[in-house]
Amino acid sequence: MTETEKQYVIDALAGDSWRMFRIMGEFAKGFEEMADVGKAVTIYGSARFTPENEYYKKAEDLSKRLAANGYTVITGGGPGIMEAGNKGAFESGGRSIGLNISLPHEQDPNPYQTDEVSFRYFFVREVLLMKYSTAFVIFPGGYGTLDELTEALTLIQTKKIKPFPVYLIGVDYWKGLIQWMRSTLLREGTVSEADLYLFKVLDDVSKIPEEIDNYYNTENHGGFNLPW
Repeated sequence: MTETEKQYVIDALAGDSWRMFRIMGEFAKGFEEMADVGKAVTIYGSARFTPENEYYKKAEDLSKRLAANGYTVITGGGPGIMEAGNKGAFESGGRSIGLNISLPHEQDPNPYQTDEVSFRYFFVREVLLMKYSTAFVIFPGGYGTLDELTEALTLIQTKKIKPFPVYLIGVDYWKGLIQWMRSTLLREGTVSEADLYLFKVLDDVSKIPEEIDNYYNTENHGGFNLPW
């Protein structure tokens, strides 16, 4: 029996009441560890990119700039874009937080973290990644990255959280998704025109720290649409 199969058996045998206590414990641990974070930016993206990849390099460069501007960098704590985000901040002397998830593959903690918190449950981790962020920067990625993007946009759109800037990095990468949003979602009326301005799509990351500051310090919120 593999470790994954063993976990399925444990989860099946554990009653919902005991699972609830485990979940509560993860939330309590996360809140305690993150209580003094201050202003922070969460960086998302594929775990599969290597240091030679252009997006890895951009994520590392961005996190250096964020650290220089006094931002804590938060990632999922794993390899790829997460590693790049932690690395740039860590090597610049900034605070570099990794919120790691236990997975059967693909998710060993990277070594560039000043703070590391591990989770069993994805949804607990996602709450922590969002709760302490003043902005999201989302690099190219797969299903997990898309899940994090759409959850953030849904919560902003429905006013369940206070709006914050969301950046998608890689115009060519995200172009097809944006075109589909316009040609299908907007045409069918399942989103509004304003919903398509809850985020920005960029290639150049150099101005992002300044833009985040402007979002909170200017009346036009850095050019983002706000859902009110």
